[in-house]
Amino acid sequence: MPVFEYTALTASGKKLKGVIDADSLHSARQKIRNTGNYPVTIKETTAKAAGDKTSLLTRQIGQGIKQQEIHLATRQLATLLGAGIPLVPALNGLIEQTSNRSFKTVLAQIKDAVNEGNSLTMALTNHPRLFSKIYINMVRAGEASGSLDVVLDRLAEFGENQHAIRSRIKAALLYPLFMAIVGVLVLFLLITFIVPSITSVFEGTQQALPLPTIVLIAMSTILKQFWWVVLLIILGAVAAVHWYVATPAGRRHWDMLKLTMPGVRDLSIKTASARFSRTLASLLQSGVPLVSSLMIVRNIVDNVILAEQIREACEELEKGSSLSQFFRGGKWFPPMLVQMMAVGEQSGTLDKMLAKAADSYEKEVEAKILALTSMIEPVMILTMGVAVSFIVVSILLPIFEMNQLIK
Repeated sequence: MPVFEYTALTASGKKLKGVIDADSLHSARQKIRNTGNYPVTIKETTAKAAGDKTSLLTRQIGQGIKQQEIHLATRQLATLLGAGIPLVPALNGLIEQTSNRSFKTVLAQIKDAVNEGNSLTMALTNHPRLFSKIYINMVRAGEASGSLDVVLDRLAEFGENQHAIRSRIKAALLYPLFMAIVGVLVLFLLITFIVPSITSVFEGTQQALPLPTIVLIAMSTILKQFWWVVLLIILGAVAAVHWYVATPAGRRHWDMLKLTMPGVRDLSIKTASARFSRTLASLLQSGVPLVSSLMIVRNIVDNVILAEQIREACEELEKGSSLSQFFRGGKWFPPMLVQMMAVGEQSGTLDKMLAKAADSYEKEVEAKILALTSMIEPVMILTMGVAVSFIVVSILLPIFEMNQLIK
């Protein structure tokens, strides 16, 4: 059934935009009028009208559609299917409940594709920027096994848990970031505006200034007259590092640095292990084959070194080796994870063992990040204290020397 985007006027003259499905343009116009609104413009947004459905979806995806909305819609769809409602009516229910206009259009197009005889998996593949490979493969496995509602429920839980972890980490980092910005601004104002008015007293004297005072005056002059040059240098350095990390060689060096740098190594490995375990467990629980699951997981560990090791694991599995046997010879994945893999393979509960490992590593990562953020605050206070002390000492030293000369 075609999908139409429309603009209408309410009885009070207020402008209204929305999405509606109908058999024809005339039916769409009639449906809008039946709601008590007057249609102004109606435009068909189905694949037939667009001529190129993929390009249309590409333009729409990501424009105001949040991941939380996808998780909520997944949960609602799982509930509707679990209650015995067929897929198309269930998608209709989602469209009616969704307030986001862009997401409503996407859902309507998915329903239209399913109505034409396509599977839900095929309909979702038209939206690669909105639905990840993990999402699509789990839905494919759910359709193949006849347990789509269970898989969708698991997908919603997986997405909600990942979002909750990211939200807690962002919240923990927010206060230190705010403190850092305020500290830098305070120091900048002190050095560029307060210090010059105080050090100008020393300009008329013939007294040789102490080295800290000379350094402070030089810093003040540079920041006051050439602050834009300093800003450009900082931005240029950040852009250069970002460009280098975006190159294959730079990304490899950066990922290797994260895995070997003291203080960062443990956090990076445990973060990757948590993401690896959680995603692989979710895919296996949904019925996706192990090798296919690993090929998907290697794209989300966010580290090319680990991705290469996972790819090698896939090759060894196809030769008859076990997953734990391969990773036992590596040096990046923690021994506890490898041992839980071995237990899971022996007992036939690999997915459950990986889920338990993910629970453990996610808690460790969150605790470690919270510990690091709690250490940032005293370090920042100490840094600010040292900087302010340097400014105060640099100003007081010449004053003390002047007093000594007067005596």
